Amino acid sequence: MKKIIVTFFVILTLSSLLQAESGKKVFETYCWGCHHQTAVAFGPSFSEIASKRTAEEIQGMITDPASVSKVFGYKRNAMPAFKLTPEELKAITAYILLFKSADTKETNTSKERNGTIVKEPYPNIAVKKENK
Repeated sequence: MKKIIVTFFVILTLSSLLQAESGKKVFETYCWGCHHQTAVAFGPSFSEIASKRTAEEIQGMITDPASVSKVFGYKRNAMPAFKLTPEELKAITAYILLFKSADTKETNTSKERNGTIVKEPYPNIAVKKENK
């Protein structure tokens, strides 16, 4: 029984490592031009995204950024929609969520927008520039 449990955890760990590596490859292929893991580039960093978004919200923003941006109340969005395979989408989402800081509170205040409850979004740079 111990061997089965140990084998299960070894397989789970290796699977996670392979998915993280796969997510990194997707990041380097599609995301790196606008996002960095921990520093702000053209778009927000993965650590900022991971601290404020669920897996479903991240996947929605990748596949249909125009619609998700409207739900979040953004006036503009520069992110293009990406057509990833389900495996690539799962891998990049898991990779982004790796950058969630340990001190992020899961009890972020939720707000209702357009009938959808969302966590407080990361700052919309385009809106802030318009206000200046």
